[in-house]
Amino acid sequence: MVDLSGFDASLVEPQIPFDAIPAGKYEAMIVGSDWKPNKAGTGKYLELEFAITAGEYMDRRVWARLNLVNPNKLAMQIAQSELSAICRATGVITPRDSVELHNIPIIIKVVCKQRADTGDMTNIIKGYEPAGQHPSSPNSPPWRR
Repeated sequence: MVDLSGFDASLVEPQIPFDAIPAGKYEAMIVGSDWKPNKAGTGKYLELEFAITAGEYMDRRVWARLNLVNPNKLAMQIAQSELSAICRATGVITPRDSVELHNIPIIIKVVCKQRADTGDMTNIIKGYEPAGQHPSSPNSPPWRR
């Protein structure tokens, strides 16, 4: 048992459940990164946390998991290709540390996918591009907006 005396739920706003955001392109930036072991324990993946930085879904989070160390060569090739797209979008072509990719505005293409285990909808990032190329980006030239 855990003692919760002193906690009053009437003084704290309840957590609002987050549904998947609609598919589309969003301005975002990487705000966190970490190595994590894969489920099988045979490799590890780079988890990147993206924060949406503009619009209706500002401050919402979306994650990418890149299987950079994996016995499956195809999984590693896919992860390396995705990391290459992220590096090109951020303009950091040869990062020495994932933190070098943080806090750089880019555009992410988000899609929705149904989870096999729960049936809930979840978001997956399917593309990356420099923020200045997106028509709604404040960094893009006026004739592109």
